[in-house]
Amino acid sequence: MELTEQFEEAVANSKTLSEKPDNDTLLKLYALFKQSTLGDNTGSGPDNAFDFVAKFKFDAWVKLKGVSKEEAMQQYVALVNGLRGA
Repeated sequence: MELTEQFEEAVANSKTLSEKPDNDTLLKLYALFKQSTLGDNTGSGPDNAFDFVAKFKFDAWVKLKGVSKEEAMQQYVALVNGLRGA
């Protein structure tokens, strides 16, 4: 199976996990998804300084700067498979 197909399958599987992952894992999934689909985060951060969820998401994605889309996809697939026990 091609990496793009594995990634798309992992995205679908991430929505049907038996248990909700902890917040750190959810942030990692979010950041890997964004890096896989959009590449490096070039934004300047959330508009609302008190939107802490948006800030955490932004910061998690920024940490992946320089990681290729393919590497991010591989990490995302591995993380989802680990959460599923596959």
